[in-house]
Amino acid sequence: MRGLRHNAVGFLGGLAAVTMAATTAPAQTPRSSVDMQTSQPVPQFKDPKTGQIWTPLNVGLQSGPPTPQDLAFDPLGQAVYVKGVVAQRPSVVPLSSVPITAGPTMPIVNIGDATLSAIPGKRWQVVLYLQNNSAGTVVPLLTCRFTNSGRLVEETHVLVPAVGAGLRVGMVVYGPKTDLFVDRANCGVKSP
Repeated sequence: MRGLRHNAVGFLGGLAAVTMAATTAPAQTPRSSVDMQTSQPVPQFKDPKTGQIWTPLNVGLQSGPPTPQDLAFDPLGQAVYVKGVVAQRPSVVPLSSVPITAGPTMPIVNIGDATLSAIPGKRWQVVLYLQNNSAGTVVPLLTCRFTNSGRLVEETHVLVPAVGAGLRVGMVVYGPKTDLFVDRANCGVKSP
């Protein structure tokens, strides 16, 4: 009986040490971030008579020097930006379950598979996926920076609604209006 009690105490002590290590280890893991370039789908039209495929990249091309209208906008010369930090609360769509793997080598939440695109006449947007690798519900805070040639155009804090344990969700984060040029966005997990 004494041996059993000694083994039980040893087991409970070991379990407490593992539990304490598991609760402190996630703080040591790096937070997730994703960096993406613009990936706009290029609309196209095929001329039924000639077979020529027309896109915004080849319509109106002229031989000779560019006209003043062609030189009117220089994306690299853009100095306009959105002042302050924009806060938004996106809707999330649950997509699938993920394994509970948060620990010393895996962050509590991570983001990935993000794409940056423009909605013509509206806003830049980032579609991204976030997964909760922990066994508890989390309320993540993300930061997205929309830039043009490395210069900040807009910074936004994304207040994500509660994400259940072991869930992968998708969301859309909106950036500046498309009259401002953006060539890159970088989104990262600020907490947890």
